[in-house]
Amino acid sequence: MTAHLESTLVANLQTAAQQAGLTVLSIDTGSDFNGHPTTRFRLATTAEAPAERTLMLELSEAFDFHKPELLPEMTTHLREAANRLRNPRPDAYVTLAGLPVSFSDFAWPFHRSSSGADTFIVHGTLHLDDGTQSPLHTLVSASMTVTFAEIVPAPEQPYAETFIYNAVRKTLDRGQLELLKSGNRQPVPVTTRYYSRWQKKFFFTDTNDQSRMDFLGLKVYWLSGVLGANQPVWIADPRDAQYLNTTADELSRMAADLSRQGLLALVGEYASATPSLLGRSEEYHARLAAALAVTRPTFNEEMRAGHTNM
Repeated sequence: MTAHLESTLVANLQTAAQQAGLTVLSIDTGSDFNGHPTTRFRLATTAEAPAERTLMLELSEAFDFHKPELLPEMTTHLREAANRLRNPRPDAYVTLAGLPVSFSDFAWPFHRSSSGADTFIVHGTLHLDDGTQSPLHTLVSASMTVTFAEIVPAPEQPYAETFIYNAVRKTLDRGQLELLKSGNRQPVPVTTRYYSRWQKKFFFTDTNDQSRMDFLGLKVYWLSGVLGANQPVWIADPRDAQYLNTTADELSRMAADLSRQGLLALVGEYASATPSLLGRSEEYHARLAAALAVTRPTFNEEMRAGHTNM
């Protein structure tokens, strides 16, 4: 890679970050799964931001997002990230089933499968994050088919992170990922079943007003009340809207309803937990336990105990 291309990437990213209200804290070199060079940008809303409120953005060094078809989505990604970085735990999410989780160590960009399969892969880690420092986690191998890759503007973090995180959440909701203290990587297939070419949008989970309000209650309870020392969290996150097959505006409307019920303290698009919401602790912990039980492969418990005729 030439110094010109590298300086162009850095200059373009710095400009886009500034437009999104972000500051570039550091720029480092890295390498992808196959040893090809990458550039790592550490960003935050302020130069004094603590480490947990920073964003790591890793891009192929040869990548030029300053193109008409790529720049708008990069700009959107950074603007949404700036809002998410105001959360006390920007890496933390909840699942519709009731699990508080965090994402870490995703090795962008995608790489071609080394097993011979016609897929693109990205590796990362999903942790159970319920405030108890639980050791339960899942090593994820998210695979994107070649057909699906045609939908994605570029196999880079800003263009794929949202649907990859949502595919992981959906797979966990189905009980197809097991949270363990240790273990091998578990697959998360990302196929065209998650995308409508006709509507040009992703589909993960059908929800209604009640299930969206339930989700927002879970989110604010765990991310604000338990993990965030009751600091406010962004409730109009388009990433959650995609996961729930709704819009950010609809999430704001649901949050307003919860505020009128006394469950959320709402300021703009951010909400913190009220004593009434925190009073639902027993209910939310029961949902967590039930959701964890779904992820455990009970079908082979007898085999694990040695009771098998195989």
